Amino acid sequence: MNSGANYLDGNAAGGELSRIFAIDIASAEGRCAHCGTTKRFAEAQVYMNGPGLVARCLVCGHILLRAANVRQHTLLDVCGMRYLSFDTSRLSDSENPPEFP
Repeated sequence: MNSGANYLDGNAAGGELSRIFAIDIASAEGRCAHCGTTKRFAEAQVYMNGPGLVARCLVCGHILLRAANVRQHTLLDVCGMRYLSFDTSRLSDSENPPEFP
C-alpha cells in the first residue's frame, strides 16, 4: 500500500455501490476481518483510480471491499469484512427485507 496515494472516505463509494445495495452503504457498520476494528463504512479509505473501487480499513489498511464493473456484471468482494450491518429501521414496510427465522 502506498501511503502517499490519494484516497477518499467511504462516502465516495456511495454512488457506485448504490447500483448494488438498495440502502445507503456509507452508514452501514462493518468489522475488519484483519484487525477487528468496527467502524462505519463512511470512515473507510476508498481508492477509485483503478478499474473499480477498493475500500481499505482506516486503522490497519487492509482491503475491506473491492467492486468492479465488467461488461454487464458487477464483481463484489467483501472478504475483508467480518460483517456489514445495515440499519433498516428507516425503510418503509415495503422495502424491509424479510426477517430470518
